[in-house]
Amino acid sequence: MVEKVYISYNHVHKLCQRSAEEIKKFKPDLMVAIGGGGFIPARILRTFLKTPGSKNIPIQAIGLSLYEEYVSNEGDPAEGVSQAEEAGVEVVRTQWLDFNTKGSHALSLIGKNILVVDEVDDTRTTLHYAISELAKDVKIQAEKLGRSHEVTNFFVFVLHNKDKPKRAQLPEDMMAEGRYIAAETVPDVWIAYPWEATDIDLQTKLAVEQGHI
Repeated sequence: MVEKVYISYNHVHKLCQRSAEEIKKFKPDLMVAIGGGGFIPARILRTFLKTPGSKNIPIQAIGLSLYEEYVSNEGDPAEGVSQAEEAGVEVVRTQWLDFNTKGSHALSLIGKNILVVDEVDDTRTTLHYAISELAKDVKIQAEKLGRSHEVTNFFVFVLHNKDKPKRAQLPEDMMAEGRYIAAETVPDVWIAYPWEATDIDLQTKLAVEQGHI
């Protein structure tokens, strides 16, 4: 049976706080949270990235589906806390950025430092898709607006990177320049996050027992 690791909200908060100083060095202008696991880490991270006198970093959301096949929890003493999911192969867009809005509310990523946030880097398929597709969108928008000379940088933050062979890769320059940040690198275990829990008290209790507080 795959080892199951329980994570508390407390632990997520501390991982974001611990990583914030390193992320600050890259001066992100905008965060893109991959739903649904990237939403809560992005919001917590924004608190620690804010500097006195500055505005909050905007958070945009995208939805990508990769985990679809559920595995029964039968026989698990923590049944009811969360469900295991098997990693899918094909990435499906369920929500994306709207670049068609005009005027003062128009969304532009051109020339900015963009931090993409997710909870876990498992097979790297979702992150690869997100970075590749966002980069394509920026290139199209920049060419339309005559701003191709402006440099847009992408960064990645995840709470956990699973130490395992990946099915996809991120840009070599991103990895070489340290623009990929994982708060923790862990073995290939089943990570149960608190926002997946149906019984948050049991989730927290099990996380504390495992030392993830």
